Amino acid sequence: MQQTHKAETTTIALKLNGAQVTTQAGTTLAELLVTRGVERRMIAIEYNGEILPRAQYDTTILNADDQLEIVHMVGGG
Repeated sequence: MQQTHKAETTTIALKLNGAQVTTQAGTTLAELLVTRGVERRMIAIEYNGEILPRAQYDTTILNADDQLEIVHMVGGG
């Protein structure tokens, strides 16, 4: 008899613009942006109370209970 083992996926909960969302443990901020369809070019991100430099999006691994605020830049005159 052959047994199939399902890989366990651990999820974490965090706050995104005030709403609780879940994602896989080990997800980077950049990966979260892609899965949520957010264009990186015209945004600023506050990560746990501090503005995060864009260069750190790819290396910032999200943790349970992190708080993110994504602000979209709007042009105008």
